Amino acid sequence: MKRSSLYKNMILFGFAISIFPILTLGLFSYMKSSDAIQTHVNRSNIQMMNQMNGNMEQVLRTVDYTLNYVINTNKVQDALFRTLNFTDFQLYNQLKEELNLLQSPDTYVTDVILANPASDWVINNRGLYAFDEYASKATLLELMELEHSTSWVMLDTAALGSSDTESYGCPTTVTLVKKMPLHTSNKRGIALATIPSCSLGAMLDNPPAASEVMVLDASLRIVAHPDASKIGTSLAESGSIAEADLSKFGGASGQFETSVDGEPISVTYVRSDFNGWTYASFTTMSEFTKEARSIGWFTASVCLLILCLCVLFVWLGSRRVYTPIREMFRLIAERLPESTASKKNELQIIDEHIRDLFASNEKMRHELHQNSLQVRTFFLHKLFQGQLGASEIEEKLELFGYREVIRNWNHLAVLTLQIDILVETRYEQKDLDLLLFAAGNIVEEMVPKTDRLPPVILDQTLVTLVGGAGMSHDDFNLYIYKVTEAVQQNMRRYLDLDVSIGISLPFAGVHRASRGYQEGLEALKHRMKLGKGVIVPYSSLNSGKHTQVYFYPTQVENQLIDAIKLADEELASKLLKQWLGEVFLKDRTPHEYQISLIRLLNGLMVVMQEAGIGLDQLDAKESSLYEELLQLYVSAEIENWYNTRIIGRLIRVFQDRQASQYQNISEQIIDIIRSEFDRDLTLEECASRLHYNVFYLSSVFKKETDMSFSDYLSQYRMNMSKKWLVETDMSVKDIAERLTYTNPQNFIRSFKKQEDMTPGQYRAKYGKPGV
Repeated sequence: MKRSSLYKNMILFGFAISIFPILTLGLFSYMKSSDAIQTHVNRSNIQMMNQMNGNMEQVLRTVDYTLNYVINTNKVQDALFRTLNFTDFQLYNQLKEELNLLQSPDTYVTDVILANPASDWVINNRGLYAFDEYASKATLLELMELEHSTSWVMLDTAALGSSDTESYGCPTTVTLVKKMPLHTSNKRGIALATIPSCSLGAMLDNPPAASEVMVLDASLRIVAHPDASKIGTSLAESGSIAEADLSKFGGASGQFETSVDGEPISVTYVRSDFNGWTYASFTTMSEFTKEARSIGWFTASVCLLILCLCVLFVWLGSRRVYTPIREMFRLIAERLPESTASKKNELQIIDEHIRDLFASNEKMRHELHQNSLQVRTFFLHKLFQGQLGASEIEEKLELFGYREVIRNWNHLAVLTLQIDILVETRYEQKDLDLLLFAAGNIVEEMVPKTDRLPPVILDQTLVTLVGGAGMSHDDFNLYIYKVTEAVQQNMRRYLDLDVSIGISLPFAGVHRASRGYQEGLEALKHRMKLGKGVIVPYSSLNSGKHTQVYFYPTQVENQLIDAIKLADEELASKLLKQWLGEVFLKDRTPHEYQISLIRLLNGLMVVMQEAGIGLDQLDAKESSLYEELLQLYVSAEIENWYNTRIIGRLIRVFQDRQASQYQNISEQIIDIIRSEFDRDLTLEECASRLHYNVFYLSSVFKKETDMSFSDYLSQYRMNMSKKWLVETDMSVKDIAERLTYTNPQNFIRSFKKQEDMTPGQYRAKYGKPGV
């Protein structure tokens, strides 16, 4: 490939797009100039016709409106139904004053005639006449026979017999005819307003050069023309157009070309909607073609000059534009095989090279983004699993941009979220990962970026580190509680799933996140007793103390320890039997059995340490426990020893702690009930005030009191009502209102259902005398 091929193509293309349009413009300039002139003349004629129509119609509409006003006046209406004679000179003067409104220089009206054949009178400029004696009564009777109530007609001036009209020296008169009364079918008279056609023709003076203008009535008779001799003649007789072209005046407006005596004529007309008149102009085109020729020669000269300039500019411009392309192509072509460079032009090779660069850049960015996400997730996994040192944690936080997020946090907590159950839902087990991902999105929506690190999934658990800046300990606990409530509600709303959330104890440093993670998992294990859809803060477990993090190799050991912590003696006994069965399932040496037994004892000792249980609470010392265990060789004895010596006593300690913890919560709820029983109190309000999940509070309260919150509240209110009935003189209505019953009858029914008697009967039976 020659490196100058693009340069040549650019020059040739530049010549083509510049020379061809210029030659085309020069070739058709003469033709287009004449068309442009014709279009300009036609537009001018249309504007002139519209203007003429507007000016003349303004006069005609003024006459029409004023005549309507005159004949609708009370005086004219009264006169229509009575006979006028010389004795009615006062009414005549009043009528004459009304008629004079029409006669002004602006309206061109020369005479106004009121004729009433029914009452035998005629009024015009000259006076009052009897209709039967009026010279032009035959003309008036003919006008009475017109089809419409309002008509514009053209009459000979002498036909109306008025010397006032004839004195204007115009042979024809345009007359507005209105039958009276206007709005009834029984016409008694007629009103005429006369305008000399010559006055209208005077409005058409000074037409454009080479143009003739005129006004035609509905039958194409000339109504107005600058030449008075043509008024009243038909359009064909005037010689302005051939008779064959009369049919072309059919539309509301239009233009057409014709010829008269071989001379091209452009005809423009506009038909009036007001009275059906046609305003027409006839323009001779020979004068305008001379201008078109001169424009053609001028255009040809200009085109030749532009053509020369274009050739010069194309050559210089192409050379300037191609220079950077040539340098870019040279640098790229040096790195390509000769076979590739010889098959494509410069722009194709540059385009492919740039596309490759963009594709490589986008791919690299995508890979870097994915790797960054994976590395950040891996860091968070190791952080929660306690596999990072303090210095490494600080380094990674700075590297991934988390340092700015957590810089001002004074309280941190770990939230662990697990989906409770997928059975009897629209989801399957294979959807679990996707559901956890959706839960992560909900957490990210509910918790601002400034208050969390990205959620990660660990062993089917969504783990999130949440922090707060400038909060007190109680404010932070309340904030965490509200966040978990919102997440749980949105999981139900959008995914129709119950989830449980564990909340670790608040801590102060990111390096303690692994312990928070274990505490969150520990809290979730209490779902075994509390049920699904709960939020369990670790502060309600283990007396609110931090736990130490230990890991155990077998699942049964973890389940056994969980059962012990939950104080489930039956389950713990079953799991111990299962654990011993798996230990003794295979043949091993006694030493290997003892190692497994000691490992279990170590695990239980760790539980004691985590829970803060001393050996004195088990009536033993550490050394004596190991010695006692190593003295046992029979499986039944070992099982009995673990149950009675270790597990049973640990369970009783945890039971006492749970009872104390639950009792504390229950006592707080009972205190609220006793102090606020006389208002609309709910468990949700208690949960919000105590910073616990409502489901967790419900489970704890029922476990402690063996009653639901609503039943306990109802029972307490009932006891108070009995006390007031016995000790006070409060009315039953007042007691019902005090106990938040909306209707006293509801209170009476509830009382009778429980005590088998009405409140009044109870007061009569147990009330103190004098109360």
